[in-house]
Amino acid sequence: MRLLARALVVGIALSCACVTPPTLDLVIANGRVLDPESGLDDVRSIGVSNGRIVRITSDRLTGRTTIDATGLVVTPGFIDLHAHGQTAETYRYQARDGVTTAFELELGTGDIDGWYAARSGSLINHGVSIGHIPVRMAVMRDPGRIFPTADAAHRAASPEEIKQIVQRIEEGIRKGAASIGAGFPYTPAASREELLEVFRIAASERVSLHAHIRGGVAGLDEALKLAAETRAPLHIVHINSTGAAATVEMLQTIASARARGLDVTTEAYPYPAGMTEIQSANLDSYQNATEQRVALLEWPRTGERLTPESFRKYRQIGGPVVIHTNTEPMVAAAVNSPLTMIASDSYWDNGTGHPRTTGTFSRVLGRYVREGRSLTLMDAIRKMTLMPAERLAARVPAMKAKGRLRAGADADLTIFDPARVIDRSTYREPGLPPVGIRHVIVNGVPVVRDERLVGGVAPGRAVRVGS
Repeated sequence: MRLLARALVVGIALSCACVTPPTLDLVIANGRVLDPESGLDDVRSIGVSNGRIVRITSDRLTGRTTIDATGLVVTPGFIDLHAHGQTAETYRYQARDGVTTAFELELGTGDIDGWYAARSGSLINHGVSIGHIPVRMAVMRDPGRIFPTADAAHRAASPEEIKQIVQRIEEGIRKGAASIGAGFPYTPAASREELLEVFRIAASERVSLHAHIRGGVAGLDEALKLAAETRAPLHIVHINSTGAAATVEMLQTIASARARGLDVTTEAYPYPAGMTEIQSANLDSYQNATEQRVALLEWPRTGERLTPESFRKYRQIGGPVVIHTNTEPMVAAAVNSPLTMIASDSYWDNGTGHPRTTGTFSRVLGRYVREGRSLTLMDAIRKMTLMPAERLAARVPAMKAKGRLRAGADADLTIFDPARVIDRSTYREPGLPPVGIRHVIVNGVPVVRDERLVGGVAPGRAVRVGS
């Protein structure tokens, strides 16, 4: 009997040891968890191991590290489809705004391998398109630094040059580009046949084409006709920037196109002014414009509104310029539309940049969700996470594990205080970080803790087809 009893005790002990759950790498405890895919909106704890979410539960979890999220909102990490710059500096700014994955999909790059190699060991996840603009610049040997300023802007490509542009874009697709990028106003001399060839590549490869269209209704009609003719997936960047006073009409046009079966999506950023390089062809129309029109431009380093004389002076120097061509009502129409994703169009150049680089996502949460109540919190989070992930998922398998909170998803998480979150950056002080973004986690590693950057970590991964 004693031997039997001892065997039973040992058996029970072994059984208990077998069911003891392993210690998790990280636990986010007792936060209000929002998942736009499942609709979950309740207090839960999240367990993370090996860079993945392994449990979402109302039970108590034990981890090597625990973040107490009581009173805070826990969401998928924000995904920014439109972020220029993509440097260690801008990654730090964006992480503090809750961004865990940033893409450069409008301008893109002409060198996919080189672009990813230069960002190895980054703070946040990152990806890029093969860009028509830089490819055209390379083929036509344009001397522009970022945007074309000579032949690639102002000369029609020859048949041989179009062939080379097509070959380079196809090569970029083979090398794992997340999408194709294009900017019609920056390459105004590109013929319809050249643009049609770019759309044909997108259609044949089923790659979304992220396009900065020409302004207004006519520009949208041009892009939609190219997409309809080729059946290419089309994403219209910053609808509020290109739409201006026609934003509402253009959103209705996109809705109609979707109802006809076109694969077309769009995005918006929550600021009434844009920014671009003053030397770009996009601003050629200001060269002989009236004083009233030129005064829509602001030189951010001094805050001065430009005159025809100062416009010509600064155009010789080069640098970013603020463009005050939109209104708050038009921005609100774009941000609040169920069609739009939130994307920053972040811009940063040698210490000067747009406040959207540092405050886009916090601004939406603070000004549109909490103060304006024009967006529900769940709708805002969907625009920042699930919708951009779904836009790329057909091309980029890694995006199927981002933008949602479920077991098996990547542990990219943003944790914020809904009562405090707000942007602080301005056109004169664009580097001011937001408040209320408490913790940010990339692939299971905290990169922001208690609203401060974590030093010595680089968990960001390349988001690339085939990686």
